Amino acid sequence: MAYNLAAMMVRIRSFAKINLGLHIGTAREDGFHELLTVYQTIGLHDEIRVSLGRGSGIEIQCTDPRVPSSESNTSESNTCYRIVEKAMQALRAKGRVRIDIAKRLPVQGGLGGASSNAVATLLGLERALKKRLPAEERLRIAAEVGSDVPLFLVGGTVLGVGRGEQVYPLKDLPATACVVVTPEVGVSTPKAFAEWDRKLTVPGASDRMSELSRGLSAWLSESYSGAPRQISRRGRAENPLLELVRAGIKNDFEEVVFPEYPELSEGKCALERAGAKYASLSGSGSTLYGLFASKQAARAAVARLRRQGWVAQATVTLTRGQYWRRIFDC
Repeated sequence: MAYNLAAMMVRIRSFAKINLGLHIGTAREDGFHELLTVYQTIGLHDEIRVSLGRGSGIEIQCTDPRVPSSESNTSESNTCYRIVEKAMQALRAKGRVRIDIAKRLPVQGGLGGASSNAVATLLGLERALKKRLPAEERLRIAAEVGSDVPLFLVGGTVLGVGRGEQVYPLKDLPATACVVVTPEVGVSTPKAFAEWDRKLTVPGASDRMSELSRGLSAWLSESYSGAPRQISRRGRAENPLLELVRAGIKNDFEEVVFPEYPELSEGKCALERAGAKYASLSGSGSTLYGLFASKQAARAAVARLRRQGWVAQATVTLTRGQYWRRIFDC
């Protein structure tokens, strides 16, 4: 049935995240693991277009064949499909929803692309319908769709606990230069967890969780206390994000992913040699990132890494305010 798609189409940016430390706790009875992490949204993004028309059903289009879509008859496994299905029911809305995904973020890259796509789709759907779910209902639906989906309803710097779906906004921190390296491998998160259980479920897992908890607690108490910042040799206060990563945080997935994919370990070393103040795997990978003291240092690192054959791009961390201002700025 013909209808004017353009008049009902909403364009929205779907931003990526990195993990500033990720500690894996014990396996739970529901099959998930206890996690402790700090999520941080960054400027890299996909673009989502949500169109609402007459009829019924959900259609997903994407030129990347790895993304579940209507063309491959796999759309029902797409996070965007699942969140629209739940939201339409909760809003008691009717209509045919079409979702077009312009993919720029890596698939299975550890940047939360699929989860961010789901939240962007939800926000676009609400705008198209001129209806809005209560915040609590949004978070409930997001958590049902995926463990790291709720963080994209907060943005900025976000503490994640439970299986990662319990999210708590942290104080906005200054934007920090970042370089993202995307090796041409995909890491399956379920397989990475399985390998963690097989190799590293040993006494001491709770100690690792406690260690990160102490580091985060010390950082948070200093960040919120109003105590003066450490002054660098140039007379400037230390960037709080760099203070955080120096608290001893690390990503536990590196212990199982790096032996399986040695090129990822090499990528982290390449970032450090290029001047990163801190480098890490994001999520279960395969994306690596480095935090830099300035945008100029990040741009120089990108040039160096590309000469070495790495796929690298410079970006910046987004505060919560920047995240929400830019979402609909397409």
